[in-house]
This record gives sequence, structure tokens and C-alpha cells, in this order.
Amino acid sequence: MQDVEKVVKEMKDIPMDTIELITRFGINFVALFILVRIIYYPTHKNKDFLFTFFIFNFIIFTLLCTTHIKQGIAFGLFAIFSIMRYRTVTIPIKEMGYFFICLALGMINSLSIIDNHLLFSDWMILLFSNASILLLTVILDRFISLTHENFKEITYERVDLITPNKREELIEDLKNRTGLPIHRVEIKNINFLRDTAKVHVFYNAKENENRLEVAGGDDD
Repeated sequence: MQDVEKVVKEMKDIPMDTIELITRFGINFVALFILVRIIYYPTHKNKDFLFTFFIFNFIIFTLLCTTHIKQGIAFGLFAIFSIMRYRTVTIPIKEMGYFFICLALGMINSLSIIDNHLLFSDWMILLFSNASILLLTVILDRFISLTHENFKEITYERVDLITPNKREELIEDLKNRTGLPIHRVEIKNINFLRDTAKVHVFYNAKENENRLEVAGGDDD
């Protein structure tokens, strides 16, 4: 009994700032875990980005909570991260979106103003903000299915079909050969010495099959 009373007394002696920091950390961790482990990973199955998502969120959260950085500098950090790119690997667009969400959660949970006079209301607003971000993310990622226009580059040898008046015949020939639902083509290059042409064929699909091409390669 005395041990319980001692623990309760020690908890009462904990500064309010420490309790607030622990609470903020708990909210941030739960929100980040739901985002990365429950929303992102079951769908994309790419564990290489899990470390990056977690570590950048915790860096931003810890930095803003413990060093008393002003909000202007915090948004400056966010701007720096927004133009940052890895030089060794291309980051797909969707993973980059999750990366920004992780940074945003860290900023929101560390910089949100908690008024002691409106304590319950401010915490509810913070929880609602986290829940809204997570809900919007899961809706956009899992339940809104849009068609992607994919493309492939093909070396085509029937240069007699590349003329504009035979475009429909060209598309039908490419459909039969590739088995893809091609709806348009672009002639990128013609080599009359080898009787070949570089052709970009475009077709619709549920998945984005050109994620790396869309994300872009390394800058020259």
C-alpha cells in the first residue's frame, strides 16, 4: 500500500511539461504506427522505407519538442526536406507522399499549442487532426481506385505503318502483338537505315507500372 502511495506521489511531482511531452510522444507514435504499419505496409509490402518513415518522424518530433525551435524554422526544415532527394535510389511518388505525411505528423504533434485553460479541448483537436490525416490517407490509398495510363517503349520494325494515315492499323497490330489495351501511340524516333522505329505505346491499367519512370531518374 505504501509503495502505491509512493508511486502516486512521485507521479504528482512530475512537471506538467514532462507529462505533456510524454503525451505528445504517445500520440505521435500511435499515429505513426497506424500510418506505416497498418495503412502503408499491408498494401505496398516495401519494408525498405519503414526505417526512413519512422526515423525522420522521430527526428522532427524530437527536434521541435526539445530545442524550442520557432515555427518559422520548423517550416524551413519542412521545405528543405521537401526538395531533398536520395542520390542512390529513386523514390516512387507514393512513398514520397507517405514520407511527407510522416514529417507532417511530427510537426503537428510537436508544435500544436495546448492551452492549460482549454486542456481537454486542445487535446481533442490534436487527436482529431491526427485521425483526419490517417482517415484521408487510407481512403485515398485503398478505396479510391483510379485508372493509370502506362506506357512502354517498343522497337517496331514495320515502318510502313508509322504514317499518320495508318495510325489505327498500327495500333491494332501493336495490340495483337503485345496483348495490351493500347489506345494511343507516339512515334519517338525513326531509323530508316535499319527499318525500325522507337514507339511509345499507351494503355490504361489499375496499377501504375511505370512508378520509377514517373518518379524520375538521377539529375545530370
